[in-house]
This record gives sequence, C-alpha cells and structure tokens, in this order.
Amino acid sequence: MPVTDTKTALLNSAEHAARTLGFDGFSYADLAEDVGIRKASIHHHFPSKAKLSVALMQRYYETFNTVCSEITANNASGGAQLTHLIDQYRMGSDDGKRLCLCVSFSACRDSLPQDVVDQISLFRAMVVKWMTGAFENGRKDGSISGVTDPKLEAISTMSLLEGAQLAARSEESPELFDTALTLLHLRISA
Repeated sequence: MPVTDTKTALLNSAEHAARTLGFDGFSYADLAEDVGIRKASIHHHFPSKAKLSVALMQRYYETFNTVCSEITANNASGGAQLTHLIDQYRMGSDDGKRLCLCVSFSACRDSLPQDVVDQISLFRAMVVKWMTGAFENGRKDGSISGVTDPKLEAISTMSLLEGAQLAARSEESPELFDTALTLLHLRISA
C-alpha cells in the first residue's frame, strides 16, 4: 500500500469529514487525531480552516474535471455522457451517507469564507458547462429527448442532482436519489 504524504492525508481526512459532517462538523483536532499528528502540525500545511477548505475545493474541481473529461472521451452520445455523470453523483452520495463537497459546504454557507464560496461557484460553473455540452450532444444525436435549451437543462439538472443527494442523505436512502432522477433517466436512450 502506498504511503500518503501528510498534506494529502489531511485533505483526505478533511474531505471525508466535510462530506459527512459539513464544514462546521469537523475541527483541526479531529483531523489531527484521524491522521495521527499534532494539531499544531496541521497549521504548517494549512494555516487556517479557510485555506484548507479552498484547497479541498480546488482538488475536488480538478478531480471532477478529469472525471468529466474521461466521461466525454469514453462515451460518444450525450445520453451516455449524462448517464455516467449521474452515476458519479450517485456513487458520491455513498448510499445516502455523504454529500458531494459542494452540497455539503453549501449547507453551511453562512460559515464559509468567501474564497470557499467562490471555489464552489467555479465548480458548479464547470459542471454546468460540461452538462450543457452533454445536453447539446444528446439533442443532436437523439439520445436525450425533449431538449430545447441545453444550458437551462444543465442548470436544472445540477439542482436536481444536488437536491437528490440531500434527499438521499436526509434518510440515508439511495432509493430517494434514484426516484428523483427517474424522469430524467426516462428521457435518455443512450
């Protein structure tokens, strides 16, 4: 098993905590205990929780952008692309036990530093842009029915995915996520 450097271990621990407990649900003391270092050592890597949270969102953006690029490269139809993105959000909910980082952070918006709010906006804009392309492809290739405005479809779908995660999390029920996406799945023929 590869050895994880301390900074990566801290990011991993913080992401897990944030996705299950929210921004307000973890502290540096929690991370120190989880990673096995002194609390003061965390400040060497991340001088503040705000800096840590910005780094989390930046890493999340990069990772998800890569996932979206791979979905595009491996799936020709817009419907298949969108289906794979939906699968990413479903897997990210861990059967209703977690939320994607943006949804989790957004639920604590009043506690978030502006830099983190800005990173969330960048993430959402990237995903909406990607989904707009998938809806455009789906309209052209016929793999998504009823697409009239790809950008509005993408914005609505982003809200649907995030809301479905919240519903699933509220009852730890992956079925709630699936039910929320039923009508969109019925429009996809890929």
